[in-house]
Amino acid sequence: MKLMIASDIHGSEYYCRLALRAFENSGSDKLLLLGDLLYHGPRNDLPKEYNPKAVISMLNPIADKILAVRGNCEAEVDQMVLSFPVLADYALIELREITIFATHGHLYNQENLPPMAKGTVLLNGHTHIPSCIEHENYVYMNPGSTSIPKEGSCHSYMIVENGEFKWLDLESNKKYKTYKV
Repeated sequence: MKLMIASDIHGSEYYCRLALRAFENSGSDKLLLLGDLLYHGPRNDLPKEYNPKAVISMLNPIADKILAVRGNCEAEVDQMVLSFPVLADYALIELREITIFATHGHLYNQENLPPMAKGTVLLNGHTHIPSCIEHENYVYMNPGSTSIPKEGSCHSYMIVENGEFKWLDLESNKKYKTYKV
């Protein structure tokens, strides 16, 4: 299975549109969203073309292709308007030789590890900073943010297929990092 991973849309119609175009062009089977889909939160500036209702109308038609976890900006009211589950704190995803513990990162992260088997990929959003760090028993990865990147990073997302993770610039779709499990 080919999986596209994106995080932290934060209600940006513009970056959601780019992410969905990248998803369609990538040929991915599923789109994994790591939370903070509709709202920007009190610590973030408004992203470009902030329009949560438009994001809802773009995501709902592909609900059958979306896997999502809850971010710190999700609320129960979001589940009322979205046609796919968004309130799970994490998802365990098995891709052949890879186990992914996908979570937003505000609850489980490198400082507060979930119970994971050795060799698991801990996949977070939340920090808005792309990352790949090998630890003794797991690998930590972050796709960065589609709409509000931090620390000079680009608007980004990831693709995983056949044990290879690729980080791509959302605006140019150019690969800038890879990691093979």
